[in-house]
Amino acid sequence: MPSKVFSAAVIGLDAQIIEVEVDSTYGLRHFEIVGLPDKSVQEAKERVATAIDSAGFPSPNNQPVKVLVSLAPADLKKEGALYDLPIALGYLLAEKIIKFNPLRKVFIGELALDGKLRPAKGIISLAIACKEKGIEEIILPKENAAEGGLIKGVKIIGVESLDETIDYLNGKKIIEPTVTDTKNYVFTGHIPGDLALISGQESAKRALEIIAAGGHNLLMSGPPGTGKTLLAKALPSIMPPLSFEESLEVTKVYSVCGLLSANSPLITQRPFRAPHHTSSCVALIGGGNPPKPGEITLAHRGVLFLDEFPEFHRDVLEALRQPIEEGNINLLRARHALTLPARFTLILAANPCPCGNFGNPDKRCVCASSQIKMYQKKLSGPLMDRVDLFITVPSVKYEKLAATDSDAKSSQAAREKVLKARLIQQIRFNNFTTNAEMGIVEIKKHCLLDGRSKTLLKNYVDSGKLSARGYHRVLKVARTIADLEGAENILFDHLAEALMYRPKGSIG
Repeated sequence: MPSKVFSAAVIGLDAQIIEVEVDSTYGLRHFEIVGLPDKSVQEAKERVATAIDSAGFPSPNNQPVKVLVSLAPADLKKEGALYDLPIALGYLLAEKIIKFNPLRKVFIGELALDGKLRPAKGIISLAIACKEKGIEEIILPKENAAEGGLIKGVKIIGVESLDETIDYLNGKKIIEPTVTDTKNYVFTGHIPGDLALISGQESAKRALEIIAAGGHNLLMSGPPGTGKTLLAKALPSIMPPLSFEESLEVTKVYSVCGLLSANSPLITQRPFRAPHHTSSCVALIGGGNPPKPGEITLAHRGVLFLDEFPEFHRDVLEALRQPIEEGNINLLRARHALTLPARFTLILAANPCPCGNFGNPDKRCVCASSQIKMYQKKLSGPLMDRVDLFITVPSVKYEKLAATDSDAKSSQAAREKVLKARLIQQIRFNNFTTNAEMGIVEIKKHCLLDGRSKTLLKNYVDSGKLSARGYHRVLKVARTIADLEGAENILFDHLAEALMYRPKGSIG
């Protein structure tokens, strides 16, 4: 009689329970796996047979048996080697070599040839899905137990090998469930980069303060070597720490992508992603077959830094429009429809022209006007409209570079201001945390202006300097500036500063 055990498959960032049915009958030796398995799943029959033999049980390779493994639902593509353990247990159950109750249990893990278990990807997604489906227990590789233990409400059993799994199921060995204490993984380390180490550029540092406090987007333009990259890398040092819910969101993404550190099952530092300008659209946005997260999803709740952004392919940059606006990316394929999170702070850095000296009073630009126009056209109007702050990062004079007693504000001082502003926003909003996430309803409620401010904003809108989207983004930035100052209402000075960060024309 066929046996049935349960496993799970990761689809995008979510998971689905998989039924592993195994039928073993007397006949010409044969081992077949059906249910849309990929190559790694098809090769499981060789790993499973050898692992069963190494564990000291009769192997299908040494028996005159015909083994059929069905992975259901059959129309779902099965990937990876995490089905090795359930296939092995299903075979041993079908042959009545072992006996246990497989109900409300899920088995995950790749088998080595000696019967040891190797770690799997996407354990958090699998644990969440199991909890939602009423699964009581997950048996998985011991290296994944701490990660699975982050999810409460489901018993996580970490095992090292196939024979240890069988001993546990037969009651011969007691294994205590893993419960991960998140307090052991609070980030206390040093974040690279400090604003105090960057000479001059006080206006740029002020802009970083604003975007860290409100979650806004920034474009920096200036000659080569003025500190644009250093400023971007210093941004994480002034951003607030991830909440547990945010950490879980980020950890889920990195777990599915196989990028989770072996030393910590929980990511507690905000991501900083800086893809190279040769990156493809799929690498940045996500995709493939089956679709996988891209850089914008890996930067979720953190920073996406595009250095030398005019060198990126235009279609790559234009693909950022919808994720910036919505905070997620919808990937639609013939057989897949996925929604991946992409709530990131975008930092763009560029030179004003190919040689980098356009607009520089100290150096002559050698670029032709046509070259400059083509270079600056990479950032289209619709994409520019989705950027909140535009700043110029000028060259730094010798006195600033050589100064030893710097009065520059440190990251710690800026971070304290950012934390206070974020606390104000958390109290103000219930369903999100930053001003950048405000919709039209929230803007009308929380971004009220006095008469003088309305007149100033009216002049900008009526003169064509602000689109409707730009109008709302200016109000969001002004709200953040007011929060940094601890002001209850947006004042004229707050709005004037927000307007100061709008583009004056070209990116130079």
